[in-house]
Amino acid sequence: MAYGPDTIDQYRQAAGYVDRILKGEKPADLPVLQPTKFELAINLKTAKALGLTVPPSLLATADEVIE
Repeated sequence: MAYGPDTIDQYRQAAGYVDRILKGEKPADLPVLQPTKFELAINLKTAKALGLTVPPSLLATADEVIE
């Protein structure tokens, strides 16, 4: 299982920063943004190899399920 920030969304935020800097804003004046989107990935093959059962409710909320 892995839970972390959505890297594609972080690249989009970085592009927004670059745009604002190129338009003349000072980097020191830009706010620090925290990630807003997170992803949950579950590897069922590894869970089975470890003897773990993953509840269906957790599988339903996962963004990616690897079988």
